[in-house]
Amino acid sequence: MKRKMRPVLLALLAVMLAFALVLAGCSASDSAYVTSIEKTGSDGLQDIYTITYSDGTTDTFTVTNGSDGEDITITDIWQAYMEETGTEISFSEFLSQYLTVSDETTTLSVQENLLSSMKVYTEFVVTETTQSMYPPHYTSETDIEVLQGSAVIWSMDTAEDGYTYIVTNYHVVYNDEADTEKNGGTNIARKITGYLYGSEGAPAASGTDENGYTAYTYGDYAIGLEYVGGSVLSDIAVLRADTADILAINEQAQAVTLADDYYVGQTVYAVGNAEGMGLSAVQGIISTEDEMITLSIDGTTRTYRSLRIDASTHEGNSGGGLFNSSGELVGITNAGYTATDGMNYAIPLEIAEGTVENILYYANDGDESTNGACRITLGGTVRTENARNVYDAAKGYGKVQEDVYLYTVEEGSLADSLGLDAGDKLVSIIVNGEEHAITRQYDISDLILTIRPNSTVQIRYEREGTETTTSEITVVFGTHFSQMA
Repeated sequence: MKRKMRPVLLALLAVMLAFALVLAGCSASDSAYVTSIEKTGSDGLQDIYTITYSDGTTDTFTVTNGSDGEDITITDIWQAYMEETGTEISFSEFLSQYLTVSDETTTLSVQENLLSSMKVYTEFVVTETTQSMYPPHYTSETDIEVLQGSAVIWSMDTAEDGYTYIVTNYHVVYNDEADTEKNGGTNIARKITGYLYGSEGAPAASGTDENGYTAYTYGDYAIGLEYVGGSVLSDIAVLRADTADILAINEQAQAVTLADDYYVGQTVYAVGNAEGMGLSAVQGIISTEDEMITLSIDGTTRTYRSLRIDASTHEGNSGGGLFNSSGELVGITNAGYTATDGMNYAIPLEIAEGTVENILYYANDGDESTNGACRITLGGTVRTENARNVYDAAKGYGKVQEDVYLYTVEEGSLADSLGLDAGDKLVSIIVNGEEHAITRQYDISDLILTIRPNSTVQIRYEREGTETTTSEITVVFGTHFSQMA
């Protein structure tokens, strides 16, 4: 619900493509698109690749020093083109002149993602109090309030008795106005129901229940969803259903595929239950990849890092998927300005993925006290300097980078135990031996969502021009972790 408030085709695999391309400068007809790129020969020094088009025609190109046939990218094609033709051309010019995404690309992607999309209804017990002036008195009425939103299928376990996990916004399943005493002691929805695209229904009032509240029926296509956990700080909630119940409605239902990256100007489309009219798709671009917006979900106003998009989302789109033109998930739509249709927002993929996997870890760790999301606390504040946009010609797009410094360090905190001081420039965080560069302030908060109890943590930092790596600390639950709201 709304609240006020690689280049294209970078990873082009040398297997059957899940999307269609038009190569404007090749021998295939203008209406043909690429159906496969396969390694068809090698002399040890050069690998030969054959491009097959939808009309049956083919082209070949070579890549010097080879590739394993699994990692061929559009960058390799660009480099091979320049080597073979002796032409110097920038990557972005190459894309614009020789590679364009056909309309069929988006069509195929949308069709795939409809199989991963759901609309969601949530029930709450709400008590409304009204005041009468003459004579002055108060009256209260308690009944069921039904809200609606959207969701995506995150993962599916097709084993017997397996679960399908579904992701939506926290504010779709949470209602600050719920009467907690009568709503089961919580503001979380007492009942959650989902529908798959093409098998949609809606709640219908059907008399009253044993409490005198309005009773609703949901029809044959309704899928009962169970709340697993959520985080108001990320505006992410995880639900689940028996996979058998999902496949009984549509045996082709599938989980989303996560993108590797996203960037400003990238074509995206949102799938959601706009205005409660049923699941639909709208297209736009990413307008900015890092904008701070304010939302009040539980009565507390908080700031959220968001992707701004110009796709026209509305009430009911909350919790739905934001996809790139290859059909990969880049975010979860969650907000927009009611007065400005072209300024809508989505939770960035790294926040959504980190929060979802965090919730699932603690939901399945055998400890009932750790439901929800938990994260380590470093114990300090940071400041940034030298923010700049760094353009990558090979990728065809840029990313904002900044230098991140510790501003304060709390005594006795994890940062203090690692030997860090105020003024240290943070270079990277090493988790279980894997190094993660810090090029934005939010890289830290994104990464700590992924750190689990008993993980090892080190920090590479720069002090007075010298780069140093801290000793290794094993993080312990109950000592270094805190529960996320």
